[in-house]
Amino acid sequence: MATNSVTVIGNLVEDPELRFTPSGVALAKIRVAVNRRWRDQAGDWQEETGFFGGTLWREAAENAAESLTKGARVIITGSLEQRQWETQEGDKRSVVEIRIDELGPSLRWATASITKTARSGGDDWSGGRQSVPAAPVAREDYGPDEAPF
Repeated sequence: MATNSVTVIGNLVEDPELRFTPSGVALAKIRVAVNRRWRDQAGDWQEETGFFGGTLWREAAENAAESLTKGARVIITGSLEQRQWETQEGDKRSVVEIRIDELGPSLRWATASITKTARSGGDDWSGGRQSVPAAPVAREDYGPDEAPF
């Protein structure tokens, strides 16, 4: 079975749109603008912008809606999915979207503060949030031949 993987780096076109399914599962619609810039044969700068949409699920969707805003530069990894439907007029439509596995801020031109969300009850998402600051690890905690990761 073939799989696909995609990484997209771009800027959020709008705040993540948080919704809930009838059964209460969170999902966030994410749209990003990806700019491509190059020099043409004459040496002039050219620019092209592509727009990509995707869906993020469960607690990651809630975290994205709480943490990210329009204009933020983000890194998205996931897989491409094609969705097809028919309009009320009988026209067939199709769209390719990203099923987002991971989403985070790009640190190329910004900084970010990470706050880990606490879970209660093992692997089950409790729905209640408690913010627990991620503890920084001092460089001295590692031996001279150990990597921090």
